[in-house]
Amino acid sequence: MTITKNISGDEFILHPSGAIFWTARKMLLVADVHLGKVAHFRKNGVAIPLESASKNFEMLNDIEQFFQPDIVCFLGDLFHSDMNNEWLLFEDWVKRNPCKILLIAGNHDVIDPDHYERIGVHVFDEMTLGEFLFTHHPKERERVFNFCGHVHPAVKLTGKGRQQLTLPCFFHSPHQMILPAFGQFTGKHVLTPQHNDCVYALSGEEVITVCE
Repeated sequence: MTITKNISGDEFILHPSGAIFWTARKMLLVADVHLGKVAHFRKNGVAIPLESASKNFEMLNDIEQFFQPDIVCFLGDLFHSDMNNEWLLFEDWVKRNPCKILLIAGNHDVIDPDHYERIGVHVFDEMTLGEFLFTHHPKERERVFNFCGHVHPAVKLTGKGRQQLTLPCFFHSPHQMILPAFGQFTGKHVLTPQHNDCVYALSGEEVITVCE
């Protein structure tokens, strides 16, 4: 179950995967996939099943089938660190993908942009389209609304029996939307909403309004 938000006169659809679809531009926004993290952990002796590496690609394929975008824009930290054997999976995914693919470089994106450009992925430090600014780190700038990642936002929910649950979330402040991390094994950072902040938690199959 998705939630649709009107931001600066445009329609944006929040999906349970953590992605956002910009209807007018047919653009899919995805933050913090951290491809290569499974291979990185395995190289350093952490016993993560090898098949876990394909989960991110399965999720990307599912979300593309759902929205049928013309453009996929990664809001930074597409790869976790240096190039490893998951790059071959990514290269194959790009070759089979009919969409235009953009990357807003994040702090983990240390792979030379030339490697991306050679396979048809266009890399930017940031990007402005109309009234919207797309970055990796959260930015505040006059007269634009910022879509970003980096933080891996989460919200802590407390039940009647004082049980607690921490869920990834979309964190929507008046001039900014921080996307949750899309990738597996990425961790969470709990944010506390202030006045005028909206929070939309991800519970697997749906987006849940926590406050707005």
